[in-house]
Amino acid sequence: MSIRKTGILIIGMLVLLVLACSLPGYFSAPQASLAGRVDYLLVAPPGSTLTPTPFQPLPPTPTYLPTSQITEQPDIAPPSSVPTEAEVSSDEGRSWDDYPGPSIWPDLDIPAPVGILSHPKDQVNILLLGSDQRPDDGGFRTDTIQLLTINPQEGTVKLTAFPRDLYVYIPGYTMQRINTAMGWGGFDALAETMEYNFGVKPEYYVLINFWSFKDVINSIGGVTVNIGRDLCDQRDAFGWYCVSQGTMWMDGESALWYVRSRHSTSDLDRGRRQQEVLNAIFDKLVSLDSLHRVPELYQIYKQNVTTSLDLDFVLNLVPIAYHIGDSDQVERHAIGESQVYNWTNTGGAMVLVPIREAVLDVMRQAISEP
Repeated sequence: MSIRKTGILIIGMLVLLVLACSLPGYFSAPQASLAGRVDYLLVAPPGSTLTPTPFQPLPPTPTYLPTSQITEQPDIAPPSSVPTEAEVSSDEGRSWDDYPGPSIWPDLDIPAPVGILSHPKDQVNILLLGSDQRPDDGGFRTDTIQLLTINPQEGTVKLTAFPRDLYVYIPGYTMQRINTAMGWGGFDALAETMEYNFGVKPEYYVLINFWSFKDVINSIGGVTVNIGRDLCDQRDAFGWYCVSQGTMWMDGESALWYVRSRHSTSDLDRGRRQQEVLNAIFDKLVSLDSLHRVPELYQIYKQNVTTSLDLDFVLNLVPIAYHIGDSDQVERHAIGESQVYNWTNTGGAMVLVPIREAVLDVMRQAISEP
């Protein structure tokens, strides 16, 4: 496989890993106790109310991937199977003084900042984001948030799902759903939110909206998804529609329904289904054995992605693609039901409040090497 083809496949992986899967859903869980939680830096007063989210921003200016830089180059060898020992950082403490205070009084106590967790020093963290933006609508929220963690020294790739309803402190703003951070303050605000609450500050991002998702799936001939659990939910033109645990081929319409469905499940389950489709897309892209579709795929990708990555950076990840080979070697993590509790905010919305130590256990697995 040439470096050109592998580079394009990695671009496809990065772009298609971003599924903008937005569909209103409902939680029906009991109110949780606040007992036993961590210390707080700012306490919400009794009877406080939350000011509605005051934004209707335009999306960030696109940084399209440049076609002019795609050139055929000699094949390169995969990385050594015996990597050298990676240099690992130590935990770095953070205090309230390291972050801006809230501009809106919160309706839930603001926890102390996590700090920066120990991690390999050459590690790359990329936020894969899906926007719920509709055509002719300037406002958006990042309803899909997946953290892609690449360790070049060890040749590992990890993917961590963050539910959109996580109720976290957005520095400079307030306690709010994590999916509002980027719409409120751009990528810098979301990266700082990740650092404050989860101990990792992503350096890069890829953002895509959802209206081209079906075309992209169809352009690669559909995908074969390894379905982890049975699912039945409403589907346009089908009524009540079900899929069973096992493998199933999906076209773009079916894949979009599968990653968006939430009426009969939850935001947490949807994150798992997104990762299943991500793996299926990656496997399909890697299985392509010719370049005749690459120009078509590249045109689709570059017209629908906003990113801080450039092609030169992506090509530097080529050895990792050689090393992992297929999606079975992509380690998956998630902030799930064991790491959160349900809470109803003052606006009457059900949100997910992180349980600090349980969340940090997941994060240490996701961004640290054993």
